[in-house]
Amino acid sequence: MKKEERASISIMKIICISIILLLISGIGVMAVNAKLSDVKIVLQNGYEMTALTSKTKVSEILEENNIILEENQKTIPDLDSEIVAGESIKITDKTYQEVKIAKISEQGVETSLNQLLENYAPITEKIVVEQVAIPYETITKETGVATGNKTNKVLQQGKEGLKEVTYKIKYQNDVEIEKIVISEEIKKQPVNKIVQIQKVATSRSATPRTTTSYTGGKWSYSASDFDLLCAITAQECSSSYAGSLAVITAACNRADARGTDPLTEYKRKGQFCYSIDSHWKKRLNGNYASYVSQAVTDALNGARNHNYRSFRSAGTHAGVNIGGNVYF
Repeated sequence: MKKEERASISIMKIICISIILLLISGIGVMAVNAKLSDVKIVLQNGYEMTALTSKTKVSEILEENNIILEENQKTIPDLDSEIVAGESIKITDKTYQEVKIAKISEQGVETSLNQLLENYAPITEKIVVEQVAIPYETITKETGVATGNKTNKVLQQGKEGLKEVTYKIKYQNDVEIEKIVISEEIKKQPVNKIVQIQKVATSRSATPRTTTSYTGGKWSYSASDFDLLCAITAQECSSSYAGSLAVITAACNRADARGTDPLTEYKRKGQFCYSIDSHWKKRLNGNYASYVSQAVTDALNGARNHNYRSFRSAGTHAGVNIGGNVYF
């Protein structure tokens, strides 16, 4: 082989080797510039995997590792967040709430979760048993007509009963924040007070009293007295038929126990709105819903939806809530 040919081959070899070296060095430079990072990925089932990646966006890292989220899953941090080497991507249920650690940036102090819990006022529960008096009812019995002033006679003195009520009470910072009745046990039944009332004869010139008839377990009233019953009922509760029926039922239950009638119970001092304020007057002359009059009609004909005689606004007493009032 001629010297010129050998020299040409040697030059070609040198050129090829140089090109290969340049390619290798270029790949190395690219790898360095890519800044590969270790990122931990924690799956929802608890499995952990470490990914070597040049990506920094959460969604791109998951895509690079062929991880697809289900509809009910999310990531912490979220898909659009950027992360750095050493940080983790956690896949969890969308309802999961992460407890974060608070930081005080001005002082550079980091507060741990345990410290936060220590500063948070705990809620304590206690079971408390109380003795509660049961008020007695006053039952009136009418006798024959007297010619003079009527005279009342107490046939039986009333005595309060006693019940034992067990409460579950929650406290925070020694302040009661919730009180729930767990059970009630009657220790002593109340004894009703019985009063005998003698009717008074009235002259014909006097203003006639409203007559109320009670036959076969049903009350009947004049049109004006029925309108008054409906107005008082609507003022106490007009949110629904059930709520209105519950109010008139309480009056009927009292009337049954005392031997009176529902309107008399409505007019009893300090018991219903009739003697407490005058707001009921604006509901007279039919200014109430039709279901209120229907509830009153049904109650006068014997319909009932509870066995209670007392009620308060919801939130002020424990009992059965009907139409926004609590009955007990």
